[in-house]
Formats: sequence, structure tokens, C-alpha cells
Amino acid sequence: MEVFRSRRLSVEEKQVSLPDGRVRDYVVVHPGPAVAMLPVIGDDCLLIRQYRYAIDRYLYEVPAGTMEPGETPVETAHREMIEETGFAAGRLAAMGTILTTPGFSDEQIHLFKATDLVPSSLYQQDEDEVIEVERLPLIRAWAMVMDGTITDAKTICLLAQCRG
Repeated sequence: MEVFRSRRLSVEEKQVSLPDGRVRDYVVVHPGPAVAMLPVIGDDCLLIRQYRYAIDRYLYEVPAGTMEPGETPVETAHREMIEETGFAAGRLAAMGTILTTPGFSDEQIHLFKATDLVPSSLYQQDEDEVIEVERLPLIRAWAMVMDGTITDAKTICLLAQCRG
């Protein structure tokens, strides 16, 4: 039974039959599918520093966003790259899909490495976002993971795959 719905997600309470035959009540959060991209320019990457109201602080992250109905992951990645960084990706390489919090959510994030970047005249940040774009050497970004500066899971996954 659905207990909450917003533009971004829904929450449902449901009974689940476990593999051992027991039946339990659970709450499942359905945020919808999303994408995340690591923009790479030579030995550097573009990260965004974004204010996240749920934790009341800024985080370093890769650009990311929610898929709109009817969009493919690649279409969403192209759109979000421009919206969040001001660059269009000439090439997107699929890097897999992650489940963010399978203990209570079915959220999937499709991961991409974005290369062949060119500035886009379509750049316009969403009005509800506070984002700064930073260009960093990939080696510095990985050091920020290791020292605890970067804690965002999707960002760590992509940096780990692309650190060479």
C-alpha cells in the first residue's frame, strides 16, 4: 500500500514472503532510476560541490540526476551533464549500475564515464540547486576519498573505477 508520493519518490508498506517462508512487513522507498557521470579531461575530472539540505552541508560529487519518464540512461546522462557542469559529453562509456541502499530502497544509479567534453550553450542550472563545478586532478580526487573529504557513494564508485 502506497503511504506517500511526491514528484521525486514514493514510499510503500508491503508484506514480503522471505525465502525461508516467513512473512514480514517492510517499508520500501522508490526514488526512481538515476544516472551519475564522471567527466574526465585528460588526467583531470570535473566534480561538483553541491549543497545537500538533508545533511545541511556541501558535498563533493559527480554530476548526477533522476531519469525522466521515457528517458534512457544515456539521454539522462547527456541532459544532466549540461545542466550540472555546462559541458556536453562527446562520449559516454557505461561503467555499470549500482544499488544505493537495498535494505530499504530499490534505487538504481547507472554509472558513466564522460569524455570528449565541450562547453554547451544550453547550460542552465536547476533553480533548486546550489552547485559549483571544480576541475581536479584524478589523483587529487582519489586522495580526497582516502582522507574522508569525498564521502558520496556514487562518486567513490566512479573514481575507484577510473583511477587507473
